[in-house]
Amino acid sequence: MRPDKSDFIDEPLIHRLLAETAATPPAEIEAMIDKASAAKGLDLREVAALIQLEDRALLQKVFQTALAVKQKIYGRRLVLFAPLYLSSYCINDCAYCGYHKGSDAVRKRLTMDEIRDEVKALEKLGHKRLMLDMGEDPVVTPIDYVLEAMKTIYETQENNGEIRRVNVQIAATTVEDYRRLKEAGTGTYVLFQETFHRDTYARMHRKGPKHNYDWHVTALDRAMHGGIDDVGTGVLYGLYDYRFEVVAQMMLVRHLEETFGVGPHTISFPRMRAAAGVDLTAFPHLVGDDDFKKIVAVLRLAVPYTGMIISTREDPEFRDEIIDLGISQMSAGSCVGVGGYKAKLDAFADGRRPPEPDSTPQFQVHDDRTPDEILRHICEAGYIPSYCTACYRNGRTGDRFMELAKSGRIQKVCEPNAILTFKEYLMDYASPETRAVGERTIEKHLAEIPSAAIRRQTVKELKAIENGKRDIFY
Repeated sequence: MRPDKSDFIDEPLIHRLLAETAATPPAEIEAMIDKASAAKGLDLREVAALIQLEDRALLQKVFQTALAVKQKIYGRRLVLFAPLYLSSYCINDCAYCGYHKGSDAVRKRLTMDEIRDEVKALEKLGHKRLMLDMGEDPVVTPIDYVLEAMKTIYETQENNGEIRRVNVQIAATTVEDYRRLKEAGTGTYVLFQETFHRDTYARMHRKGPKHNYDWHVTALDRAMHGGIDDVGTGVLYGLYDYRFEVVAQMMLVRHLEETFGVGPHTISFPRMRAAAGVDLTAFPHLVGDDDFKKIVAVLRLAVPYTGMIISTREDPEFRDEIIDLGISQMSAGSCVGVGGYKAKLDAFADGRRPPEPDSTPQFQVHDDRTPDEILRHICEAGYIPSYCTACYRNGRTGDRFMELAKSGRIQKVCEPNAILTFKEYLMDYASPETRAVGERTIEKHLAEIPSAAIRRQTVKELKAIENGKRDIFY
């Protein structure tokens, strides 16, 4: 296959499927939901039918089934991470982004010393995994800069703090660059398509290398060929009709599965938000809360094995609500400008609202809670927070991870690893209130581990953590 061949996104077929399934009888919808409950996924026609569903009773069944499927695969654990923006310099002119070329954004690129300071602050907030992000500028931020930043991050440790997994979200690049990213310790490579609709894509990406639809939509293929077998995808909902985008997203999923035998490790759900120089009234396809819930739930049913990510673009109350629809990962305490975590850490310590970073943020953050507050809410909702990075470090990536996830056997390591990494947080960073809630949460989830042997071993490892040992994982 040519590296720029993108005909797996079949727009005429998407429109035909949406037209043919627009009035699917309720009995057929019920059958689709029942099929999805087995956690084996859905085909394109079924996704097209469910994403157009408006019947409230049937939607409620979709929501309930999405939660059941998520718990069947991953249990009641939620993985925490934070984005780290390295640079806001960008040569693209994207209509939805605060970093777009020609805007009045205040630009900044972190030095290695500044990266060390940011990482230390993130570690003090409890984070163990980061998502690197930045604008595209091959002169200001070439691939060598990214590789040096990753090396700096992995080497920066303070007290018990360390970053154990660096995921990377940078512009589409070459197979050779992806190979170098893999060798540097990239966990998951993430690239949002933004919109799969070709004409809308051209209007949204007015100038710059990102204007090339084919190069962008085939980037995950090149990442796979470069040895990165965990890749993530996503749509920026609000650029085009969400129904089209969801079916197109499934076409990419199917393409990856058929070509590499491995679907996406993660699917993210960013929603269009206000940003510097961006007028939301110019976007006619903005997605409301009810439709957004449907998007998340339908994709959980369609791709049951994938990690599903919600960001701080969403309000706290809505984030707390939407985790019950299949979300398995979420950011916490995020700063979406370049620099700012050190100041954010100081503000959290003093009980102040975090200041804006010196550089222009990419978009508006809607959840300003501290990680400690978010973790406490997660516990109170019946979930267990996780900082686990064990799969990547044990070689459970690509097809090895998919085999475990699709069968649901991944829970055998997910649950105890979540307990152990959460215990580290409680010992090292938690407030007294969160620690009290967290210890009760650990006891509850410990009792629910079905294997007596694993439960006994986990209790033993918890004692080791209390005695000062760290980084224990299955």
